[in-house]
Formats: sequence, C-alpha cells, structure tokens
Amino acid sequence: MTQNADPAADPRGFLLALFKTARRAADPALCVAAHLPPKPKGRTIVVGAGKAAAAMAHAVEQAWQSEITGLVVTRYGHGVPCQRIEVVEASHPVPDAAGQEGARRMLEMVRGLDADDLVLCLISGGASALLALPAEGISLDDKQAVTRALLKSGATIGEMNILRKHMSAVKGGRLAAAAWPARVVTLAISDVPGDDLAVIGSGPTVPDPSSFADARAVLAKYGVTPPDSIRRHLEAAVEESPKPGDERLSRTETILVARPQASLEAAADLARKAGVAPVILGDSIEGEAREVATVMAGVAFQVARHGQPAPAPCVLLSGGETTVTVRGTGRGGRNVEFLLGLGVALGGHADIWAIAGDTDGIDGTEDNAGSVLTPDSIARAAAKGVSAKERLADNDGYSYFETVGDLVMTGPTLTNVNDFRAILVLPGTQK
Repeated sequence: MTQNADPAADPRGFLLALFKTARRAADPALCVAAHLPPKPKGRTIVVGAGKAAAAMAHAVEQAWQSEITGLVVTRYGHGVPCQRIEVVEASHPVPDAAGQEGARRMLEMVRGLDADDLVLCLISGGASALLALPAEGISLDDKQAVTRALLKSGATIGEMNILRKHMSAVKGGRLAAAAWPARVVTLAISDVPGDDLAVIGSGPTVPDPSSFADARAVLAKYGVTPPDSIRRHLEAAVEESPKPGDERLSRTETILVARPQASLEAAADLARKAGVAPVILGDSIEGEAREVATVMAGVAFQVARHGQPAPAPCVLLSGGETTVTVRGTGRGGRNVEFLLGLGVALGGHADIWAIAGDTDGIDGTEDNAGSVLTPDSIARAAAKGVSAKERLADNDGYSYFETVGDLVMTGPTLTNVNDFRAILVLPGTQK
C-alpha cells in the first residue's frame, strides 16, 4: 500500500502497512549506529542477547570497521552473518543448552578487563530466555520447568523476569558486575511495558531493585511449585543481585535505541498521511488478552457510534504485552487470542477491522506474527463449522485464523518492540 492509498478501498493492506511501518521504525540497521559510544583506548568486547541481537551486532560491525570481538546469542532462525562477532542461536521462550553455553562463554569474555576497555552490550526482547546460565546449584532442566509453568500461568513479563534474575548467574546486573572496572555501554531495544531497563532482557547490565523475597512472591501468586533446587536457592537468598549504588555498576550506561512508543508514532504518521485519525491508546497495555480485547472493542464502538475520541475514519493504536492464562489445548499466542476475543466482542461489526502481531514476527511459539480480523471473519469461520467462542475457550486462535486464511506471516523480523495492535474504524451505516 502506498502512503496516499484509500484505507476504505483496501483496509487489510492499510493495516499491514501500519504493521510494517511499526517494525521498520525499530530496525537495528536504522537505529543502532547513531547511538554507538566513542571507541575506547583499550579493547572492545561486544556481547548481547535477544531476537535482534545478531542484527544489532551486524549494524555495529558495519559502523565500526576497527578490531572488535565478541559473542551474541539470538533465537533459532534469527541469526545474521557477522565477521568478527560470533552469533550463537538458542531456544526461546524455554531456554536450552546452547543458550546456557553461550551465556557462560559471554561471562568469561568480560572478566579480567581493565578501565580502558569497553563492553558494548546489545540487548533486545528474548534475552531473558536466551541468556540461560542458572545460578550455582540450579540445573537447566529445573529452570526450564519453572519457565514453562510461568508461561502458562498468566504472569506478566515483569514478574517472570524478577524470578529469572534470581535464578541466574548473569542477569540482574551480574554481567556488568563481572566486567568491572571496564566501561559498559548497553544499547537496548525495548520490548517491555514502560521501557523499564531492569526488565528488558532481565537487565544483565543494570541494577536490580527486586529481591529474592519478590521472586518467591511471584511463585506464590501464581501457585507455581518450583523444583527443590530452585526453592532452596530462593529461600537461602545467599547472593543478591547488584542493587542501585553498587560500585561495580558505576561505569555503566544504557541507551534505548528503539521503543514501542516510537513504532506507534511511526504508524500514526502513516495513518495521518492516509487521511485516518490515529489515536494512540498506550504503548504499555497489559492484562489478559481476551479482556483487553473486550475493553478495546468498547472503544471502537464509541468511535463508530459517537465519533469519540475521534471520528471515523480512525485507527486505534496500542502496544505492550498482554498475557494468556492457558486453560485449553489449542495453538496460538497472545495476539491471535486478542483478535479472537475482539472478534467475539465486536460481533461482526461491518465497519471495524483490526490487526495484531508481535513485531519480532513470532506470536508465542508459532510461525505467524499475528493475524488480521475482518468484519466477516466470524461469519466465514462459522460457514466452515468453526465457532469463535469455542476456539477462544480452547486458546486456539492460531487454528481459527488459519481456517479463514487471515494469519500474518512475516518470518523473523530481527527486531522486537513487543506487540502492535491497530483497530480501524471506517465510516459506515452500522451503529
């Protein structure tokens, strides 16, 4: 779709163009180089993790032709060839042995440096699972078990990362502490609500304000019983993560090179050029995906019926990270769950279209980024004997939208500023 196309003539194309624009605003090739620090007198060690880590490393190499070395860990299928920075691929969202070995080697690389050296750390969404070096006494199997339980529990990303930091030998500021007295500069792509530096990638280079007691509280809140090794580790609380004011983190700096709000603003600019009023509802929306969908359906109805908070044509934009408490046996991530809930709430309104997708190109653990919801999605599925309400109850958004051919497939995008949602309300006769 071109910028001056009529969204009413091609609503699906318009929504896909918004999603593409949001992703492009966070492309490491476009946003990393401008934030690189001055080169040091000593060595430069590049480390990092996340779904964008390899693309970020490639951008660093393109900008800095001088001698650098290092290692980054990214998700399987998200690698980019680099000349001087090694790229390791590992599992996400459940960690594996490749991520564990990559994190161990990374920790060794930053030890023994001096004050003239620089550690350039590249962090993006997914780093929490990819930097999988359990604390002493905790096995990878036990960490995997807790991760799986939390993924199904409905815990927020912030809550999950509190626990991750207190099961880890590298997260929660521990990577930067190991690099002391070298200077540590972190370039981060935010994928968390509120752009909290301590939550992005579980903050391996920033002070951690949370505690072992907070980690135990997360498990209690969601009724998760951990393996004995993790329970003993959390109860002993022997070695807390580095806190604000820790001298070992006094030479650290973190720079956000891409964030959800910037991607929403880029999409809003495109909407304005197409003659559609953008309303940004927020870049840090959290909550159960289907419940968030019900609320946003109400906002869309308000636009359609009363022209508030803006008259149609209007697009409601939002970001953040919803959650899904898994009770069924179906397939799908939080974005298709959101859209399925939205479709049920809208009831086939003739003038409302929507898209929801993860900007990394992977919704949950499936091969889709998300999906498009059309006014006739519910009817088309029903004609094939597929009930939206039944599929929602079974957490089966992927299969539902696969049935009607509305899944959005991008492949790995090599960036991650979390979820992108756009609800397009067109002028029409239905009120």
